[in-house]
Amino acid sequence: MQTSFPPELLTDPATKASEAIIRKCVHCGFCMATCPTYALLGDELDSPRGRIYLIKDMLENQRQPTEQVVKHVDRCLSCLSCMTTCPSGVDYMHLIDHARAYIEERYRRPLAQRFYRALLAFVLPDEARFRLALRLALVARPLMPIFRRIAPLRPLAAMLELAPRRIAARAPASASPVKQRKGRVAILQGCAEPVLRPEFRAAAIRLINRCAYDVTFAAGEGCCGALVHHMGRESDALDAARRNVDAWTREIEGAGLDAIIITASGCGTTIKDYGYMLREDAAYAAKAARVSALARDITEFLDGTGLPSATPRGLTVAYHPACSLQHGQKVTDVPKRLLEHAGYEVRVPAEAHLCCGSAGTYNILQAPIAAQLGERKAAHLAQLDADVIATGNIGCATQIGRHADLPVVHPVELLDWATGGPCPPSLLDRFSPPVRSDPSSP
Repeated sequence: MQTSFPPELLTDPATKASEAIIRKCVHCGFCMATCPTYALLGDELDSPRGRIYLIKDMLENQRQPTEQVVKHVDRCLSCLSCMTTCPSGVDYMHLIDHARAYIEERYRRPLAQRFYRALLAFVLPDEARFRLALRLALVARPLMPIFRRIAPLRPLAAMLELAPRRIAARAPASASPVKQRKGRVAILQGCAEPVLRPEFRAAAIRLINRCAYDVTFAAGEGCCGALVHHMGRESDALDAARRNVDAWTREIEGAGLDAIIITASGCGTTIKDYGYMLREDAAYAAKAARVSALARDITEFLDGTGLPSATPRGLTVAYHPACSLQHGQKVTDVPKRLLEHAGYEVRVPAEAHLCCGSAGTYNILQAPIAAQLGERKAAHLAQLDADVIATGNIGCATQIGRHADLPVVHPVELLDWATGGPCPPSLLDRFSPPVRSDPSSP
């Protein structure tokens, strides 16, 4: 795509990078065939190619963002399916991130939007605040029908709909030391996942220990920054990245780390991008690149170490590949292969490349579109005649669990169960296999 950015604008590293990304686009339209919002809405401005045109015009002319541009940029899920499809290697992820930061800096949203976005940025990245918010949601749930009828309050209804009816107990951050260890890893403690599904991390720790690796928790580590990053709050995202880089650097330079393990693939995509995010920060660029190089999705790590011997459980698994894993990190066949190696029959739904509609805060801020995508995904999964749904991202698990009739688990829970761990809690009501006590359970 031809560009005509004034030379003085290209002195800004972000604008220079975006200009190079835009120039790679050849208008082919392949991205439109795999874009969830274009598939639903049929508007080219709700496709990657259409958004690139809008972003190019806005950045090139340094225009004040208009309501129309903001609407179509906001509707992007950042699922990155377009990047998997694009034959020209357009780095859409960094372009849409730049556009969101530009909009956040220059566009004054209506009061209700500002309120909800600020509320989500304040609550979700903090485990204690999020846990408190879920307790308040239990009290407010009866008001959900009223909130749905009042337009400015509909995001509150979406929040209440997503909130679990039971709040999981806080899981301690602990792991058992292993004998004859192969190495040492840190595991991301996270923010939303340990509140919503603490069993994900517990299963990961047991399985990593079973693979003869010690697990540590980096003091001072917090939210990865993905949630605020995708809302355009660039300064907050970079602060989160620096804090985590500092925390993991202390571990790397102390007892050493072989990997940084992430069980939420949305977080993994962002942490693997720390090197790019902090590339212009002289104090952090090299450290951030080192952290990104060590970051591994839990399934990537297990694929590299080799699973312990497994006992087949006789279940058919419908595997939903999270967008952040298959498109963002390019980890495609590994989770399916591990599950099959552990004795599960694995089936993948039609339109596996399309997003389920979770996308961080998307199913709150763009609830109608997210609901359509969630129903579409659940319908495809239901056709597989499976016993359980597995997915590697907490957002997907929450979104699909809202629309599907089957229990939703993390692949690591099934792998842990097959190699000697307990039955996943969400399967206990449906299956009653012998569940041995695992003293290493954190």
